[in-house]
Amino acid sequence: MGVGSLIEVTAMVGLGLSAIPAALTAVNLTRFRRAPRGPTTGEPVSILIPARDEAGSIEQTCRAIMASDEVRLELVILDDDSQDDTAGIVSRLAEEDPRVRLIRGRPLPAGWCGKQHACSQLAEAARYDLLLFLDADVSLKPDAIRRTIAFLEESGVALASGFPRQLTGTPVEWLLLPLIQYVLLGFLPLAMSRQSLSPGLAAGCGQLFLTRRCHYEAAGGHAAIRESLHDGIKLPRAYRRAGLTTDLFDASDLAECRMYTRGVDVLQGLSKNATEGMATPQAVVPATVLLFGGQVLPALLLATGIAVGWSWQGFSPLACGAIVAAVLFSVSTRVVEAVRFRSSVLSSFAHPLAILMFLGIQWFGLIRRAAGLKATWKGRSLSPQ
Repeated sequence: MGVGSLIEVTAMVGLGLSAIPAALTAVNLTRFRRAPRGPTTGEPVSILIPARDEAGSIEQTCRAIMASDEVRLELVILDDDSQDDTAGIVSRLAEEDPRVRLIRGRPLPAGWCGKQHACSQLAEAARYDLLLFLDADVSLKPDAIRRTIAFLEESGVALASGFPRQLTGTPVEWLLLPLIQYVLLGFLPLAMSRQSLSPGLAAGCGQLFLTRRCHYEAAGGHAAIRESLHDGIKLPRAYRRAGLTTDLFDASDLAECRMYTRGVDVLQGLSKNATEGMATPQAVVPATVLLFGGQVLPALLLATGIAVGWSWQGFSPLACGAIVAAVLFSVSTRVVEAVRFRSSVLSSFAHPLAILMFLGIQWFGLIRRAAGLKATWKGRSLSPQ
């Protein structure tokens, strides 16, 4: 096979691989709906927040919840051995508003991840049957809780998860965090996920989960995923293994989250989650083929064509057309998502670099796990399942 034929075949493969997430995203965007604005049954809800060294964000999070419209709630924050003023801030808020309660976390037992242990204690302390688990850095709009409850009631599922708008500041955040929606919508068939109880088709966002106590207990609660580092994946899977339905929705219009404030934290956080996501021998190879072949390779071919000149005999008209089409599939998909989820449109044009970094994180997570090395987060050493 000559160079021209090889480039042509490679370009066509890249076009096919880029078309898969582009087509699935186009379909999924019509199904990844926002929470309804209609009325609810008025059932009270316990808002449950695990907090460890969250002094920088916890007051804003709590005040936004306390300003919620048309919902009866209690706000329970568990201080998980914070070394900053997290507990002091919450205590002062509890003095202002009787709906706020601070509880102190028990020592972390062996075999538990800190967040799962905190959430399990929060569920025990909750007074109401509706349980909304929320990360401490998520800021809600006044109608967010009511609309999240409306989604749970309308969908009839046992566990609902919302994906907030991801705020970014550093270049690494700007590059990598928009991939949350890209990977979700480009590779998970939502229609099939809703029709099946397969744990392999489960997905969620650990920043926002809503469920009822009866379903939570039937699924085993956070105790069922006690060793997990990634409740966004593992909790929906636990529900499905118990025969319970799960679903997700677009919460970008009712919640915002700044997950990380430093680039190194982005890399550390995504690497921690990778060990229970794509960073497994069964998943990382096909993921690399799909993502590198469809999102990075066409961009490399495009750069090569520009560098050597499209008139070079190695680039046939068919190859040139396939390369340009593949790049357009990738970039246009990201642009549409940026508009929909209010992220940076400009970051869409750095998509191949973002995918390269994302794949590097997955492979690093796999190698670290194979070597028996532990991840760390907020001062704790973590052992993935």
